[in-house]
Amino acid sequence: MTVKRTAPPLLAGERETLRAFLDYHRATLAMKADGLSDDELRRQSMPPSTLSLLGLVRHMAEVERTWFRRVINGEDLPLVWSDEGDFQVAYDASAATRAEAFDAWQTEIEHARRIEKEAESLDVTGHQARWGEDVSLRLVMLHLIHEYARHNGHADFLREGIDGTVGA
Repeated sequence: MTVKRTAPPLLAGERETLRAFLDYHRATLAMKADGLSDDELRRQSMPPSTLSLLGLVRHMAEVERTWFRRVINGEDLPLVWSDEGDFQVAYDASAATRAEAFDAWQTEIEHARRIEKEAESLDVTGHQARWGEDVSLRLVMLHLIHEYARHNGHADFLREGIDGTVGA
């Protein structure tokens, strides 16, 4: 499967630009995992880290669910892989498969896109219980862009360690 990634527009409104950058970073993570086997996707960076590409995908499913469904939409539901609120559980991909991880991630992305599109504006707020503060959809989208950008840097190094693929 070849992942299609569209560059964000150079001239667009705030919401369209945020949406495009978020989708660009989502596609970047998918590209980093493209063409790899389950074993390659589970390959860990270096001891003592358990970080793997599959772990990053699982982690981002948790991030998408938490910020869009739990915070902005106010849904009372557990995390994807942990009902104890521990994001680190997602990083353990030792028994995970591409299908399981990517299906969960894509499901959460679809929910996130729906929630964002249904929101009246970027000023819509939700409550972030960990911070004890209300946050705007604008902040959530910027936070997700930041989160993906940081983890896509990790994904670059992980992919290079697996088969030497670099860039993009």
